[in-house]
Amino acid sequence: MPSLVAFASGLLGRSVQNQMVVLGDMSLGGNVTPVESIAECLQVAFDAGAKKVALPMSSAADIPTIPVELFTKFQTSFYADPVDAVFKGLGVD
Repeated sequence: MPSLVAFASGLLGRSVQNQMVVLGDMSLGGNVTPVESIAECLQVAFDAGAKKVALPMSSAADIPTIPVELFTKFQTSFYADPVDAVFKGLGVD
């Protein structure tokens, strides 16, 4: 998903939001899959300076596995499909 957001950013000439990380994968058919090792991914993102995160809705069930002190450091949004991920990443309403 991050590659799709970066590609759309380049095509549209619009930057990804500052301190934003978009997590998730999609299949060739465009289906969004949950983030694997979500707590570790968020820790790496935080260590790199991220303050905003976009997660697939399919990862919402895994939120209880994330330490509260880590999860609360992010402004979190969820996306349902690849187009929604691009909108969230670019800050488009």
